[in-house]
Amino acid sequence: MSDALFPRDFRKTYPRAVRGEGCYVYAEDGKRYLDAAGGAAVVTIGHGVASVAEAMSRQAKQLAFVHTSQFHSEPAEQLAARLRALAPASIRDSGRAFFTSGGSEATETALKLCRQYQLARGEPRRTRIVARRQSYHGATLGALAVTGNIRRKALYTPLLADWGHIAPCYCYRCPLGLSYPACNVACADELEKFIQSVGPETVAGFIVEPIVGATLGAVVPPDGYLQRIAEICRRHKILLIADEVMTGMGRAGKVFAVQHWGVEPDLIVVGKGVASGYAPLGAVLASGEVADAIARGPGYFEHGFTYSAHPVAAAAGLAVLDYIEQNKLFERVAPAGEQFLRAVEPLRALSIVGDIRGRGLLWGVEFVRNTTAREPFPAEAELAARVYKAALEEGVLTYPIQGCVDGDTGDHILLAPPFILSPEESQQIARGLNAALARVAEELRVN
Repeated sequence: MSDALFPRDFRKTYPRAVRGEGCYVYAEDGKRYLDAAGGAAVVTIGHGVASVAEAMSRQAKQLAFVHTSQFHSEPAEQLAARLRALAPASIRDSGRAFFTSGGSEATETALKLCRQYQLARGEPRRTRIVARRQSYHGATLGALAVTGNIRRKALYTPLLADWGHIAPCYCYRCPLGLSYPACNVACADELEKFIQSVGPETVAGFIVEPIVGATLGAVVPPDGYLQRIAEICRRHKILLIADEVMTGMGRAGKVFAVQHWGVEPDLIVVGKGVASGYAPLGAVLASGEVADAIARGPGYFEHGFTYSAHPVAAAAGLAVLDYIEQNKLFERVAPAGEQFLRAVEPLRALSIVGDIRGRGLLWGVEFVRNTTAREPFPAEAELAARVYKAALEEGVLTYPIQGCVDGDTGDHILLAPPFILSPEESQQIARGLNAALARVAEELRVN
C-alpha cells in the first residue's frame, strides 16, 4: 500500500480495488466482494455501467469545466429540470436545483439558503437550524454543527455552532420511554417544545433525515411523525429541510423518501445516488418560494463552490437517470427490498441480532448482548467492526457504525445494495452475514 495516500484509518490495511461490475467489487488479489452497502449507500445502478462512462467522456471532450459565475451548461440545466420533475409538488412546480460536489456541500448550501431566505423575508433574528440527536448531515463544519452524532463531532465540538437538537424518532429505543401508537408520536412534539423554549422568531429551519441513515441504521418513522413535523414548521414559518443524501434517488422505494408520507419540504438535500458514485455530485432542490424570495430580495445567493454544476458530473447524473428510467430501477426497488428482507429476516434468530429495520433497499441490523433487555455491547467490544471484518472474509461488504444507542454504545451495520440486486444475490448476502454473525457470536461466547 502506498505511504503517500492519507488513509481513513492508519490502523487498517485496505485491499486495493481494481474493478467493479454489477453488484461486485474486485480486489487486486482477485477476490470478489458483493457490495451489500453500495459503498456507503451510494451505488444505485451498479458498478461498471459503460453508458455512464461514455456520457462523461463525451462531455469532457466537448466541455469539461466552466465556472457558474460566468456560464451555465446544458447538462446542468437538463439535470436540474429532470430532478425538479421528480420532486414533491413544493419543488416540482417552480423549484430550482443548486449543484454541489456531494452531500456535505449540499447541506452547507441548504443552511445558507435558510439564512438568506429569512433575511430576504425581513427576519434577521432567525439564525437557528434545529436538528435531531443521533442524526448525521455531513462532515464539513456547518453540516457537522447540525449533526447529532456525538461520536463523529466530538473532536470538533469547540469549532461548532450549537443551535439545538431534539429527540430522535427511534421506536426500538424510544428516548421518551413510550410505545407507538399509544405515544401519539410525542417525539414530534419535541420540536414544538424546543421552538417555544428558544422563541419561534429565532428559528430559521429544521433539518431531518426522513429515514435515519448511518447513525441509527435505517430507522423508519411511524406514520404521522413527519406530517406533524411539517405542520409545526409551516405554522412557525420555519423551513423544512429533508436530508435525502442517503434516502433520495430511489433508495427507500420512492424517488424521495418523504413521498412515502406525502410531505413537501422547502429544501431537499441530495447526494450519493444522484450520480451513483460515477462522479462527485450533490444538490439542493429548493422550492419556488425559497428561490423567488432570494430573486425578489437581494437578487443573488451569497454562496458557491468552484465545482458547482460541473458539466461532467452533471452529464454523469443525466446518464444515471437515463439508465434508471430505461431499466425501470425506481420501480424495482420496493419489490427488491421485499425479497431482500425475506432473505435476511432469519438473521433475527441469531443471539446478537436485536432488530432489522428499513425500507426499500436501505436496511439496518442492530446488535445487542441481550435481545429481551436490548442491552448494547460495550463500546470497547467494537462489535460493528468485528461484524464488518467477518462479513468481508465471507465476501460481503457492509457499512459498520457504532454509537446508535447513545453516541458511544450501540452497534449496527447498514445494508444498501445496488437496485439491480437479484434474488440470488440477496441470498448470498444473507448466507455471508449468517456465517459472519455466528462466528462473531461464538468469539464473544454469546449463546
